[in-house]
This record gives sequence, structure tokens and C-alpha cells, in this order.
Amino acid sequence: MAGLFFRAGVVIVVRHPDLEHVMAFERVDARGSWQLPQGGMNEGETPIDAAWRELMEETGLGADQVDVLAEYPDWVAYEWPDDLRKGKPGRRDRIGQVQRWFLFNAHHEGIVPAPDGSEFVAWKWVTTGWLIDHVPEFRRAAYQRVLGTL
Repeated sequence: MAGLFFRAGVVIVVRHPDLEHVMAFERVDARGSWQLPQGGMNEGETPIDAAWRELMEETGLGADQVDVLAEYPDWVAYEWPDDLRKGKPGRRDRIGQVQRWFLFNAHHEGIVPAPDGSEFVAWKWVTTGWLIDHVPEFRRAAYQRVLGTL
């Protein structure tokens, strides 16, 4: 699904056992901006393998703390704002991301992720509505589309 203009990636929703909250992470480069773990797919990597890898890299969580429950049936795309497109090498020829979204359930409410420090600095359990309000504007429609189905 990736192409010349969109980077293929994954997004991981970790849901609390109460089924009403999800795990949100604060970005290191944009304090006050929260999002879900996400990342690009490596060549030859399946979306679910990328989801497990990104979850471990960014949060330290693995199969002993979470189970994968579902995959959103469609690729979800969004465009980067101009400042992000121009600000990083390798993005100049791309206009955004197209992602597969995965829903994971936490085994218990006491799991504690370890934000990687390079992308995320903090985490907390939040409602999906709160997260949609605190995600960067350019990602908001994608978050509404998928999180609205939970």
C-alpha cells in the first residue's frame, strides 16, 4: 500500500481492561501532544509484525502484557503538514502516511510501559475522546475514524 507519496506504517491501540480507556503517549518533541504508538513498516515486514516490533521499541510492551484483538479493515491515510514534510530528510518526496491500525488488550490494569525517551516521554490511560482532542491536528481525522469504532 505504500507508494511514492505515502509511507506505510502501523498504529497500535492498547486498551485498558475496563474497555473505556486507551494508553496514550506524550511526544518528546511536542510536549502536550499525545498519540498512540506508531511507526513505519520495514521492507518485507507484515503489518502485524511491524505492530509488535513498534510496540516493543516504543513502549517495551510485548506478548506477556498484551494480546492482539483486532485489525481495522482499511488502510487509513493522512497528510503531513508542510513543516513536517520539509523538516526531515527522506520526507521531501512524501506527503503523509498510510497505516494499518491494531487493537491490543492489556492483560491487566497494572501494566506499565517504558516510553522509549526518543519519541515518547510520558504515558497515561485516557478516553478515546480525550486522545482525539490532544492528538496533533493533522492526525485528528484518522484518530476519529478508527477510535470512533471502539
